Amino acid sequence: MQQPRLRVCYFGTYRANYARNTIIIEGLRQVGVEVVECHETLWQSFEDRERTASGGWLRPSFWLRVLSTYLRLLLRYVRMPKNFDVMVVGYPGQFDIFLARLLSWWQRKPLVWDVLMSIYLICVERGLDRRSPLTVRIIRFAERLACHTPDMLILDTQTYVDWFCKIYDVDPARFRRVPLCADERTFPAVAAWQPSAPAERFRVLYYGTYIPNHGVPYIVEAARLLGDLPAIEFEFIGGGPQRELAVHLAERYELANVRFYGWLDKAELGAHIAQADLCLGTFGDTPQSLMTVQNKIYEAMAMGRPVLTGASPAVRESLIPGEHLLSVVTPTQQLSRQRSGASMPTRTAARRSLRKGNATTSATTAYAQ
Repeated sequence: MQQPRLRVCYFGTYRANYARNTIIIEGLRQVGVEVVECHETLWQSFEDRERTASGGWLRPSFWLRVLSTYLRLLLRYVRMPKNFDVMVVGYPGQFDIFLARLLSWWQRKPLVWDVLMSIYLICVERGLDRRSPLTVRIIRFAERLACHTPDMLILDTQTYVDWFCKIYDVDPARFRRVPLCADERTFPAVAAWQPSAPAERFRVLYYGTYIPNHGVPYIVEAARLLGDLPAIEFEFIGGGPQRELAVHLAERYELANVRFYGWLDKAELGAHIAQADLCLGTFGDTPQSLMTVQNKIYEAMAMGRPVLTGASPAVRESLIPGEHLLSVVTPTQQLSRQRSGASMPTRTAARRSLRKGNATTSATTAYAQ
């Protein structure tokens, strides 16, 4: 007798286009789980979230937006069928989890929260505790309550699980680990791409949100140290808090080997990754940076590109440095080795990344069950 399909209600004001959410949803669907999304947008952008955390939450207009968003979310939930087996709150869900708990209790369904990252820790790393200490204290209190609310919590590394257990006194048995991975629809396997860069060029690619835990100033410094080798070119793609600093440093050093691009669509980004000789991960020394393995590491690996990233407990936990990627304390350390043509892993890394992705979808299903 065939078992009925598992049905998941993916709930909240989560970032609908964020890789973690899209990959989890698609991964569940690929293994036969029916996923029904109950979603409303609360946050408009990174800048919107930072303004709110910096004190914008005190404005009446923000609370009107919160009220209207959650009323729409509740109305959407009321209208949807209630025959789901488990409710999953997507990232970020530090405040969605409380409404989700009430609704799942009412339906007598288990509740899972994909925590992914600590909003409190992110606020501290970006200095919001100095600009708005009351806000950060409230966020920490809310996050502590949130961690004790669902039946199960999901994080990507054991290092991060240990941090949450220590800071919020959570039972480790309540956590399950689902690693980050690459979306193969956007970042196809290496065979689908052929680098078009001239053989005499060596392209180094950074892309991302320029947040402090990426260590972008280190990358610019590496470009400066390698400035006497014009064949080595650095490309920066994206935008965020430290982009202006990166541009300023490049201008100050008068770097001719650095190019900056804004945000690109997925197809263009994929083309840049395919043409890169080396893709960069993160090099920050913040707790957040040391406890996670970023999506872009898996994305570059899935496309068969060599990856260089900062050494961290999370990287050592999830991958094998020297086999799947290269890891160093600072990017200048390894980039300098390329002067002598040091070998770099490529296809092995891609195969490893694809196995990681497959494991993620299966594990997500098991955890939901």
